[in-house]
Amino acid sequence: MGNVATRLRMSAQDFLAWDETQTVRHEFVAGEVFAMAGAGEAHVTAALNVAMRLRQHLAGTPCRTFITDMKLRVDAADAVFYPDVMVTCSAADAADPLVKREPVLLVEVLSPATAAYDRGDKFAAYRKLPSLREYLLVDTDSRRCDLYRKGGDGLWVLHPFEPGQAVTLASVELELSAATLWDEVPDPAAP
Repeated sequence: MGNVATRLRMSAQDFLAWDETQTVRHEFVAGEVFAMAGAGEAHVTAALNVAMRLRQHLAGTPCRTFITDMKLRVDAADAVFYPDVMVTCSAADAADPLVKREPVLLVEVLSPATAAYDRGDKFAAYRKLPSLREYLLVDTDSRRCDLYRKGGDGLWVLHPFEPGQAVTLASVELELSAATLWDEVPDPAAP
């Protein structure tokens, strides 16, 4: 989740106004503000690879792909996040240039400092989004991906992908090849 910023307490509406004036990104959870740590090359490259392929695939559709700096408001969790990659097909989201609320797909690239949070409390908040159909966790160290897909019964099911496997994103009807996902991502095993 990053480092804890000054323990500011504020409403989500106040946070959104305040955050527009900041030079460092922050996330907001239930009245508390947290500074976002910077990311390394592997993290940024993997997120960019996913976003670029999604953007190409979704060109000409109502769906839009956003990366890193677009805010996601989760009203039911009283939270504001900056997902690494987000896809929304919502007309309401298209009308708001600053904050999105109805994603169908969220992607987080894991880091040692955030992996437990991304899999735990952040995913718990994301699950409160009625529009969300899939949540992809990308592990650049192991070259594995965990995809959580919401079933017709409302239950979230894990679909793990091993190194070298393509990732199937049903929410946007895209198969993301391993070659595309890991293109130019530094190999953690390399000297």
